[in-house]
Amino acid sequence: MRCLVLYDIPDDRVRAKIADACLDYGLERVQWSAFIGELNQTLQRELALKLRQLVGRKAANILLLPLNEGIWQQRREIKQGDSGT
Repeated sequence: MRCLVLYDIPDDRVRAKIADACLDYGLERVQWSAFIGELNQTLQRELALKLRQLVGRKAANILLLPLNEGIWQQRREIKQGDSGT
């Protein structure tokens, strides 16, 4: 199942660690603070725990959103020029 990870984290070091963790789980960056990729439910739970550990007591807002195939098929994408990511 696809999983979308979105985050808003003010601390640069924590934000970089979160991005690295997403990459370690094979997710692809789609925006500066957004990753998507295939993760089963077990890996989604594991990643959520990992992200919680990395954040510690720092301020953070992280959303892991599972996307079933029906939802994914309804997506609308607009790509134009170089987005910088």
